[in-house]
Amino acid sequence: MDRQPRRQEPRFVSGAEGGADPPIYAPEGLAEGIPILAVEPVFAEILQRAGPPRFRRRRNGFGTLLHIILEQQVSIDAAAAMHKRLLGACHPLVPETFLALDDSTLRSCGFSRQKMGYARDLAKTVDGGKFDFARLGAAEDEEALAELLSIKGIGRWSAEIYLLFALGRPDIWPAGDLGLQVAIGDHMGSGARPDEVEMRRIGELWRPWRSVAACLFWQSYLHARGRTAPRLSPELYA
Repeated sequence: MDRQPRRQEPRFVSGAEGGADPPIYAPEGLAEGIPILAVEPVFAEILQRAGPPRFRRRRNGFGTLLHIILEQQVSIDAAAAMHKRLLGACHPLVPETFLALDDSTLRSCGFSRQKMGYARDLAKTVDGGKFDFARLGAAEDEEALAELLSIKGIGRWSAEIYLLFALGRPDIWPAGDLGLQVAIGDHMGSGARPDEVEMRRIGELWRPWRSVAACLFWQSYLHARGRTAPRLSPELYA
């Protein structure tokens, strides 16, 4: 899809904190995409039952990508707890100070040996100037995806989650996401969870608003389980 020039994303108020800046939600174009998708019965039903998605945008930077590494193979709540412990040990959370942490400190924060390696490789890459987040933010979707995939430990799921939540891209479809697969199975199949190949085929139905569609399905997934969008450390939010 040809991407349009960047525009200032509207902020949506969810209730709130007097005097505080209202949160920014992912992806860009959420307010525009919801009514476009809502003409389809599946999305109209989700909106009526579960309400609109309110997933906070994350900052484009080292801390967010590190958090996504922590989210790999664990729940987002577990990753948030690990990240909170890390913030207590690393001030500020930037590559240079992170690289000064020893194995014992990282283990106490919940890092596995594999995630220690991935996180340190990321920190060294950023600290050495080989990866630039401003350049990433200006890149087209496919170019940004390729840059993220070039980092050790960042697979397609991690890269697509970053594109959607940190860069706010409106047409990203994280087909390997378990929660998204379950929600698609609940709404569009016999309850069976589709595999990633089938998910990519299904996602083509909602171009150029696949990110908005994904957020609607995640909203349904959480609502059906009595849950809401996870709360992360304030430092991670845009």
